Amino acid sequence: MKERIILGIDPGTTIMGYGLLKVSGNKPVLIAMGVLQLNKMDDHYLKLRRIFERVVSLIDQYHPDELAIEAPFFGKNVQSMLKLGRAQGVAMAAALSRDIPIVEYAPLKIKMSITGNGRASKEQVADMLKRILHISDDLMLPQLDATDGLAAALCHFYQTNNPLSEKKYTSWKDFINKNPKAIKK
Repeated sequence: MKERIILGIDPGTTIMGYGLLKVSGNKPVLIAMGVLQLNKMDDHYLKLRRIFERVVSLIDQYHPDELAIEAPFFGKNVQSMLKLGRAQGVAMAAALSRDIPIVEYAPLKIKMSITGNGRASKEQVADMLKRILHISDDLMLPQLDATDGLAAALCHFYQTNNPLSEKKYTSWKDFINKNPKAIKK
Protein backbone atom coordinates (compact mmCIF):
# COMPACT_ATOMS: atom_id res chain seq x y z
CA MET A 1 0.00 0.00 0.00
CA LYS A 2 1.40 3.41 -0.91
CA GLU A 3 2.06 6.16 1.57
CA ARG A 4 -0.42 8.96 1.91
CA ILE A 5 -0.84 12.10 3.97
CA ILE A 6 -4.17 13.15 5.45
CA LEU A 7 -4.88 16.73 6.52
CA GLY A 8 -7.65 17.03 9.08
CA ILE A 9 -9.33 20.34 9.84
CA ASP A 10 -11.67 21.50 12.59
CA PRO A 11 -12.98 24.73 11.06
CA GLY A 12 -13.72 27.75 13.16
CA THR A 13 -13.75 31.53 13.00
CA THR A 14 -12.13 31.94 16.42
CA ILE A 15 -9.70 29.01 16.31
CA MET A 16 -9.14 26.60 13.42
CA GLY A 17 -7.52 23.32 14.42
CA TYR A 18 -5.54 21.07 12.10
CA GLY A 19 -3.65 17.81 12.20
CA LEU A 20 -1.62 15.87 9.66
CA LEU A 21 -1.09 12.12 9.56
CA LYS A 22 1.32 10.14 7.42
CA VAL A 23 -0.05 6.70 6.64
CA SER A 24 2.27 3.88 5.63
CA GLY A 25 0.31 0.69 5.10
CA ASN A 26 -1.86 0.28 8.19
CA LYS A 27 0.05 2.66 10.45
CA PRO A 28 -0.91 6.32 10.94
CA VAL A 29 1.82 8.57 12.38
CA LEU A 30 1.50 12.17 13.55
CA ILE A 31 3.30 14.66 11.34
CA ALA A 32 2.03 17.91 12.84
CA MET A 33 -0.90 19.53 14.57
CA GLY A 34 -1.67 23.08 15.44
CA VAL A 35 -4.13 25.91 15.52
CA LEU A 36 -4.75 29.11 13.67
CA GLN A 37 -5.73 31.80 16.19
CA LEU A 38 -8.28 34.20 14.75
CA ASN A 39 -9.78 35.67 17.92
CA LYS A 40 -7.77 38.92 17.70
CA MET A 41 -9.15 39.71 14.25
CA ASP A 42 -12.37 41.71 14.12
CA ASP A 43 -13.21 41.56 10.42
CA HIS A 44 -14.96 38.28 9.55
CA TYR A 45 -13.89 38.49 5.91
CA LEU A 46 -10.24 38.92 6.84
CA LYS A 47 -10.57 35.84 9.06
CA LEU A 48 -11.85 33.90 6.06
CA ARG A 49 -8.91 35.06 3.96
CA ARG A 50 -6.50 34.03 6.72
CA ILE A 51 -8.10 30.56 6.91
CA PHE A 52 -7.74 30.17 3.15
CA GLU A 53 -4.09 31.28 3.23
CA ARG A 54 -3.21 28.98 6.15
CA VAL A 55 -4.82 25.92 4.58
CA VAL A 56 -3.02 26.61 1.29
CA SER A 57 0.28 26.98 3.16
CA LEU A 58 -0.29 23.66 4.98
CA ILE A 59 -1.03 21.98 1.64
CA ASP A 60 2.05 23.50 0.02
CA GLN A 61 4.25 22.50 2.97
CA TYR A 62 3.03 18.93 3.60
CA HIS A 63 1.46 17.91 0.26
CA PRO A 64 -1.53 16.01 1.68
CA ASP A 65 -3.34 13.52 -0.53
CA GLU A 66 -6.72 14.08 1.14
CA LEU A 67 -8.55 16.58 3.35
CA ALA A 68 -10.86 15.36 6.11
CA ILE A 69 -12.94 18.17 7.53
CA GLU A 70 -15.45 18.31 10.35
CA ALA A 71 -18.91 19.19 9.07
CA PRO A 72 -20.77 21.93 10.92
CA PHE A 73 -23.20 20.62 13.51
CA PHE A 74 -26.69 22.03 13.72
CA GLY A 75 -26.93 24.67 16.41
CA LYS A 76 -29.57 27.10 17.54
CA ASN A 77 -27.62 30.24 16.63
CA VAL A 78 -28.07 30.78 12.89
CA GLN A 79 -25.38 33.48 12.68
CA SER A 80 -22.79 31.20 14.29
CA MET A 81 -23.75 28.41 11.91
CA LEU A 82 -23.38 30.74 8.93
CA LYS A 83 -19.93 31.90 10.05
CA LEU A 84 -18.79 28.33 10.72
CA GLY A 85 -20.09 27.22 7.31
CA ARG A 86 -18.13 30.01 5.66
CA ALA A 87 -14.96 28.98 7.52
CA GLN A 88 -15.46 25.41 6.38
CA GLY A 89 -16.16 26.59 2.83
CA VAL A 90 -12.95 28.60 2.48
CA ALA A 91 -10.90 25.71 3.90
CA MET A 92 -12.53 23.46 1.31
CA ALA A 93 -11.91 26.04 -1.44
CA ALA A 94 -8.22 26.11 -0.47
CA ALA A 95 -8.04 22.31 -0.85
CA LEU A 96 -9.92 22.45 -4.14
CA SER A 97 -7.51 25.11 -5.43
CA ARG A 98 -4.75 22.50 -5.03
CA ASP A 99 -6.85 19.57 -6.35
CA ILE A 100 -7.03 17.85 -2.95
CA PRO A 101 -10.05 15.53 -2.52
CA ILE A 102 -12.30 16.43 0.42
CA VAL A 103 -14.35 14.26 2.76
CA GLU A 104 -16.66 15.65 5.45
CA TYR A 105 -17.40 13.89 8.72
CA ALA A 106 -20.04 14.75 11.29
CA PRO A 107 -18.67 15.50 14.77
CA LEU A 108 -20.57 12.48 16.12
CA LYS A 109 -18.90 10.20 13.54
CA ILE A 110 -15.43 11.54 14.38
CA LYS A 111 -15.92 11.10 18.13
CA MET A 112 -17.38 7.63 17.63
CA SER A 113 -14.47 6.48 15.47
CA ILE A 114 -11.85 7.74 17.94
CA THR A 115 -13.43 6.94 21.31
CA GLY A 116 -16.31 4.58 20.55
CA ASN A 117 -18.66 7.20 22.00
CA GLY A 118 -20.32 9.80 19.78
CA ARG A 119 -20.94 12.01 22.81
CA ALA A 120 -17.32 11.98 24.03
CA SER A 121 -15.84 15.24 25.31
CA LYS A 122 -13.01 17.05 23.54
CA GLU A 123 -10.74 15.98 26.41
CA GLN A 124 -11.64 12.30 25.91
CA VAL A 125 -10.93 12.58 22.17
CA ALA A 126 -7.55 14.23 22.88
CA ASP A 127 -6.65 11.53 25.42
CA MET A 128 -7.50 8.72 22.98
CA LEU A 129 -5.49 10.37 20.19
CA LYS A 130 -2.55 10.64 22.57
CA ARG A 131 -2.78 6.91 23.28
CA ILE A 132 -3.51 5.70 19.74
CA LEU A 133 -0.82 7.80 18.05
CA HIS A 134 1.67 7.65 20.96
CA ILE A 135 1.88 11.44 21.24
CA SER A 136 4.20 12.65 23.99
CA ASP A 137 3.01 15.22 26.54
CA ASP A 138 5.28 17.92 25.13
CA LEU A 139 3.61 17.65 21.69
CA MET A 140 0.07 17.96 23.06
CA LEU A 141 -1.33 21.47 22.67
CA PRO A 142 -3.60 23.15 25.21
CA GLN A 143 -6.08 24.07 22.46
CA LEU A 144 -8.34 21.10 21.86
CA ASP A 145 -9.16 22.40 18.39
CA ALA A 146 -5.79 20.97 17.27
CA THR A 147 -6.72 17.48 18.45
CA ASP A 148 -10.17 17.89 16.89
CA GLY A 149 -8.50 18.51 13.52
CA LEU A 150 -6.24 15.52 14.09
CA ALA A 151 -9.29 13.44 15.03
CA ALA A 152 -10.88 14.25 11.65
CA ALA A 153 -7.73 12.94 9.93
CA LEU A 154 -7.65 9.75 12.02
CA CYS A 155 -11.38 9.19 11.45
CA HIS A 156 -10.73 9.40 7.71
CA PHE A 157 -7.89 6.90 8.04
CA TYR A 158 -10.22 4.49 9.84
CA GLN A 159 -12.99 4.95 7.27
CA THR A 160 -10.71 4.41 4.27
CA ASN A 161 -8.33 1.80 5.67
CA ASN A 162 -11.00 -0.82 6.35
CA PRO A 163 -9.93 -3.98 4.50
CA LEU A 164 -13.57 -4.88 3.93
CA SER A 165 -14.24 -1.54 2.24
CA GLU A 166 -12.22 -2.64 -0.79
CA LYS A 167 -14.75 -5.34 -1.51
CA LYS A 168 -18.38 -4.38 -1.69
CA TYR A 169 -20.82 -7.02 -0.50
CA THR A 170 -24.54 -6.90 -0.96
CA SER A 171 -25.32 -9.52 1.70
CA TRP A 172 -23.82 -12.24 3.88
CA LYS A 173 -24.54 -14.71 1.10
CA ASP A 174 -22.57 -12.52 -1.33
CA PHE A 175 -19.67 -12.36 1.19
CA ILE A 176 -19.65 -16.17 1.55
CA ASN A 177 -19.73 -16.66 -2.22
CA LYS A 178 -16.76 -14.32 -2.71
CA ASN A 179 -14.81 -15.68 0.30
CA PRO A 180 -15.38 -19.45 0.43
CA LYS A 181 -12.17 -20.02 2.48
CA ALA A 182 -13.50 -17.77 5.25
CA ILE A 183 -16.10 -20.41 6.16
CA LYS A 184 -15.02 -23.18 8.53
CA LYS A 185 -17.09 -26.33 8.31
